[in-house]
Amino acid sequence: MQEPSDLLASVFGFSEFRAGQAEIVAAVTAGQNTLAIMPTGGGKSLCFQLPALCRDGVTVVISPLIALMRDQVRGLREAGVNAGALTSGNTDEETEEVFAALHAGEMKLLYMAPERLAMGGTERLLRQIGVSMIAVDEAHCVSQWGHDFRPDYLRIGDLRRSLGVPLAAFTATADAETRDEIVTRLFDGRAPTVFLGGFDRPNIHLAFAPKDGPRKQILAYAAARRGQSGIVYCSSRAKTEDLATALRADGHTACHYHGAMDPVERRIVEGRFSQEDGLIVTATVAFGMGVDKPDIRWVAHADLPKSIESYYQEIGRAGRDGAPAETLTLYGPDDIRLRRTQIDEGLAPNDRKSADHGRLNALLGLAEALGCRRQVLLGYFGETAEPCNNCDLCDKPPEVFDATTAVRMGLSAILRTGEYFGAGHLIDVVLGNATDKVRQRGHDSLPTFGVGKDWTRPQWQAIFRQMMGRDLIRPDPERHGALRMTEDARPILRGEAGISLRSDVVKAAQTARPAVKAMVSDEDAPLLSALKAKRRALAEAGRVPAYVIFTDRTLVEMAERRPATLDQMAGIGGVGAKKLERYGAIFLEVITGAATPQMHPTRRKMAGRDAGALFDRLLAAQQDLSRGPDGIDKPMSCTPSTLRQIAERRPASLDALERITGMGTQRAERFGAAFLDVLATG
Repeated sequence: MQEPSDLLASVFGFSEFRAGQAEIVAAVTAGQNTLAIMPTGGGKSLCFQLPALCRDGVTVVISPLIALMRDQVRGLREAGVNAGALTSGNTDEETEEVFAALHAGEMKLLYMAPERLAMGGTERLLRQIGVSMIAVDEAHCVSQWGHDFRPDYLRIGDLRRSLGVPLAAFTATADAETRDEIVTRLFDGRAPTVFLGGFDRPNIHLAFAPKDGPRKQILAYAAARRGQSGIVYCSSRAKTEDLATALRADGHTACHYHGAMDPVERRIVEGRFSQEDGLIVTATVAFGMGVDKPDIRWVAHADLPKSIESYYQEIGRAGRDGAPAETLTLYGPDDIRLRRTQIDEGLAPNDRKSADHGRLNALLGLAEALGCRRQVLLGYFGETAEPCNNCDLCDKPPEVFDATTAVRMGLSAILRTGEYFGAGHLIDVVLGNATDKVRQRGHDSLPTFGVGKDWTRPQWQAIFRQMMGRDLIRPDPERHGALRMTEDARPILRGEAGISLRSDVVKAAQTARPAVKAMVSDEDAPLLSALKAKRRALAEAGRVPAYVIFTDRTLVEMAERRPATLDQMAGIGGVGAKKLERYGAIFLEVITGAATPQMHPTRRKMAGRDAGALFDRLLAAQQDLSRGPDGIDKPMSCTPSTLRQIAERRPASLDALERITGMGTQRAERFGAAFLDVLATG
């Protein structure tokens, strides 16, 4: 076995390790299961590439993005290392070259995406080529994506067990909960050797700003940094294209990148990004992770990321050379609604959704922090720091006010309404708006009704948002987004602690542009997300498009009308008899939170019709008389088919009733008078 220090110089051209690298390289080279959390730019990739050269056999590297794999393979080949990648973006010639090198025993590092683990023959191939170690790059994806977007990440632990080889996992950002999940998923809960490096990137200037014409804001930010390489992260593919066009029109060299692009076009952008100076790339998060371009001088987010981990990963693309770099993150109510919806529509279990809402709360807390952003950011990862003097809030501290009274009003409204409502309804309560919903539930008689009239609705929305940013309240996935208090809120509610909030944010809310009109109200949005999540699960299980189950329009009507019975569900547009039979009870359970009682098929065919209600009353009358008026006669009953005919045809006399198929004289004598009474009052 060659010494890592020798290869460090001869292959990679470094005279010494960076801080923390030597210990990690030694552990991985020795075959220890390893989890290393290192800051972006700290040299994570070398910590598995170097051991791969020291060890016999092939190291397979599980990596999330084609651009990342191509970048690392390109760098290794330039250093004289035989490395390759099997990706969906390969040309036939590239794939043949990789297989030839593998079968000749010449390759040392093989990169692949987690999805390849699900392909038949992959494990057999890895056995044949003599894999001796697995490396997982960007290992936080095991937690962040493994439940939903990238479920094949959850296969990596099975592969490790099957091959019986050591595994080394690397990431730049992982809070304690994420680290625990990585250990559970990849190492069966058995503690690997853990290396926890510092998270601070002191050369990066941090800044957030509320959205106020985001295209104009991004163009102004780029104009002030003209000629510098930058990345603009966007939440949608369409926005990447739109912003790139706008930047080019403003005289910048710019291109866009997203996962739906043709592979050839993506490779062109990747090549330009690595080679051109002053290029701006507008991209979804499918771009840039792990790509080692040292001179990116700025990163902007046109939309709010989904968590602090994602935010730190993405801004970590800037300033990898250690020179000063800048970041700007724009955010607004529509972003927050989108991120909440993405959580609620996911297929993760409710406890995971709750944790993800907590992560989003932490990002909101960073966006609307009261003091040094770096202190808040590092505190999230368990580190302490002095004020950094390198963020917008150190440059200009925000205005704050004693918000204890307002926050206690909001918390009291949550508690007195049973922690069963979202912000829209709660704001109606504190403002004293006697809406139909407020009156129906008696909330206009609560002590908190009307106590918050000193603030407007937009200002209360900003207060509730800051309460979430301080993680005093969280949406409850089991109650379709109803706000519940956390333990941190209780001392404030009891008067044992006070709290300050940002007054500039509350003031700005009053004049902010109205949010984009959503499909449903804020109150109904979490339920719509839950209905969509159920639809998605059914569609994937049945291998059909989601709209085949129910259209968006049908789900919107369900979310707004909230049917509680199959009869009410039958009145929803788009719910025909067959879909009611197949899906009615399933979606009712999502809405009501309880299993729907079984309904006889004959009765179900009458759902939503007046005859259905008559059927129920006829059935009840029959049950009362099943053993006669005194309860001592021989049991007698009518079939569901007979009751259905009675309900639909509504005979007006005993003779007409007797002629119904299945009635006859005896049943008419037993039930006739009672049935006619039901029909007469129906």
